[in-house]
Amino acid sequence: MENYTFNSFTLQLEGLKITEVSMYPIFLFFFVSYLIIILANVGIVVLVFIDTSLHQPMYLLFCNLPVNDIIGNSIMVPRLLVDLLRPPSERLISYYECVVQAFTTHMFGTTSHTVLMIMAFDRFMAICNPLRYAAIMTTKMVIKLTVAAWGVAFILVGILLGLTIRLNRCKTLITNPFCDNASLFKLSCDSVFINNVYGLTFTVVLFTGSIGSMVLTYTKITVVCLTSKNKSLNSKALRTCSTHLFVYLVMFLCGMLIIILHRFPQYSDYRKLSAILFHIIPGSLNPIIYGVQSKEIRKFLSKLFQVRKGLLSF
Repeated sequence: MENYTFNSFTLQLEGLKITEVSMYPIFLFFFVSYLIIILANVGIVVLVFIDTSLHQPMYLLFCNLPVNDIIGNSIMVPRLLVDLLRPPSERLISYYECVVQAFTTHMFGTTSHTVLMIMAFDRFMAICNPLRYAAIMTTKMVIKLTVAAWGVAFILVGILLGLTIRLNRCKTLITNPFCDNASLFKLSCDSVFINNVYGLTFTVVLFTGSIGSMVLTYTKITVVCLTSKNKSLNSKALRTCSTHLFVYLVMFLCGMLIIILHRFPQYSDYRKLSAILFHIIPGSLNPIIYGVQSKEIRKFLSKLFQVRKGLLSF
């Protein structure tokens, strides 16, 4: 009969099942990826802050993404790197740290959706209502949209984790490389029916709202571009919207892969890896995609390199 430990405050992380030969290459990959995420995203935030030409609603709203990527990865990746170098029996984590990590993980995923939704609204106003854009997308509106994106995510995730921490725990093994809501409520021997219902509702509402807003926004933008003879408008719309849409698709596909792999327990190792990549891939690609596509960011970086080149020549 299985031994149960009720409400233990020390939990064990199963982690990734990797060989000793592959441990160091995987560690190096995650470590380099984390450095890229931090340097690139901090660089984008600082760039937007110091360059007044980037003090536009589009870039101010975009800054929510790098902030989200920095927080989400900083809670998960360093702990993952430490656990990779530990034997499985020593991958211990306190219950409270596990709850914080789970909350941050779900905040990261949810906020990615809500931020991209408010960015889609900004692009809609800029392209479909250009004459009213400046009057509507004021600093006050940018702050309201930012608070809404983070506030909605906080409430949704807060309820999700609140329903989980009310449960009594009778197991101690987290069958994941990091803590998330599903891993936590699977520790319970109580009924998790309410958790499953809310979790499903949470996912459906988030994905329906996210996909619905994207489809509606880009349908209207496409109609405006097709009926407009303004080549400058169409070019700008194509450039900014393709960047935003590509970032959304990267995040969406990474998230869908995790959901699909949850349905196939035999591929649990692939699910664990995809859950890590859900943090790493968007966090690494977002600043690069916007940096390459943004004319203003490219212009600032070219000026910066020219100044440095001039200084080095002396």
